[in-house]
Amino acid sequence: MIVEVKVPMLSESVSEGTLLEWKKQVGEAVARDEILIDIETDKVVLEVPAPQAGVLVEIVAQNGETVAADQVLARIDTAAAAEAAPAAANVSAQAGVMPAAAKLAAENGVDTANLQGSGRGGRVLKEDVQNAGKPAAAAAAPNPVLNGDRPEQRVPMSRLRARVAERLLASQQENAILTTFNEVNMKPVMDLRNKYKEKFEKEHGVKLGFMSFFVKAAVAALKKFPVVNASVDGSDIVYHGYFDIGIAIGSPRGLVVPILRDADRMSIADIEKAIVDYAVKAKDGKIALEDLTGGTFSITNGGTFGSMMSTPIINPPQSAILGMHATKERAVVENGQVVVRPMMYLALSYDHRIIDGREAVLTLVTIKDLLEDPARLLLDL
Repeated sequence: MIVEVKVPMLSESVSEGTLLEWKKQVGEAVARDEILIDIETDKVVLEVPAPQAGVLVEIVAQNGETVAADQVLARIDTAAAAEAAPAAANVSAQAGVMPAAAKLAAENGVDTANLQGSGRGGRVLKEDVQNAGKPAAAAAAPNPVLNGDRPEQRVPMSRLRARVAERLLASQQENAILTTFNEVNMKPVMDLRNKYKEKFEKEHGVKLGFMSFFVKAAVAALKKFPVVNASVDGSDIVYHGYFDIGIAIGSPRGLVVPILRDADRMSIADIEKAIVDYAVKAKDGKIALEDLTGGTFSITNGGTFGSMMSTPIINPPQSAILGMHATKERAVVENGQVVVRPMMYLALSYDHRIIDGREAVLTLVTIKDLLEDPARLLLDL
């Protein structure tokens, strides 16, 4: 029986995707639920599994093609037994060489057995054959355009990068963005963390970081100033009675912002575990669409990379975002005395269409005050 391999259903906000690289070739046996190909959307990479075991008898859509939900990608013969593929390309594919690479190698007399494949799983790609015999530096830069001693390289944006660019540009054009700043003395939180971090990790199986304190402080501030947790819908202001906090995470494919849903109901340990889980998923390209959908407020930590000050861009349709930065020891005045304290600059970008300066400033001051007296987070004060 012939069964079709189709593009899985996409979310309402994702209309199409791009096929990456087929992991199987025509004539090869496949197992049920074995991943055949990945589809890159503007949010995540989706894996397409084999619906049934059998032999891949036809590939309808090729690497790099744009596809839509429910589109047929390939066909599998569930009754066929795996046979040796008669075509040289298929033999080469089974040996770890993509068909296009095998064809080019045969035309140019290149021995693919001596090539180090740069494709998934070490497969030899067409580019590897093209770079055969070139110096390592030249091979490392795919298809540079030479202009004397001023090389350039043109690389198409990934769907995720293009989508991020589109959303950030739209955010700046559609929102009346202002940013307010403050600074926080991180010593109380650092002292608390240092005192309990070993017991915390032993008890909960996850390290105690700083982000969970910021999430808790942000939620408390949003409860005091609900408009900062609201969003604009046409001529309406939508006040959200829940707190879904987006945490900006860098990944090999670009920035993603997975959501901590009902963060007000999460413990410090729950938050830390969720952030670690999302970080691993982002690194492995396993973030799901539902992980990125929604959100009422976001937090981004430029301090991870050493940033001292920035103006974060709002993630629509949210109306505000908190920016964390690097903690540095600075001289400050306390009770008339100059002392050294670990200080961090905070930034709150907000949509001035619905959030006045008063609410924005007081929201940031509330976050600052709670971090400088973290016991208040436990006592709900």
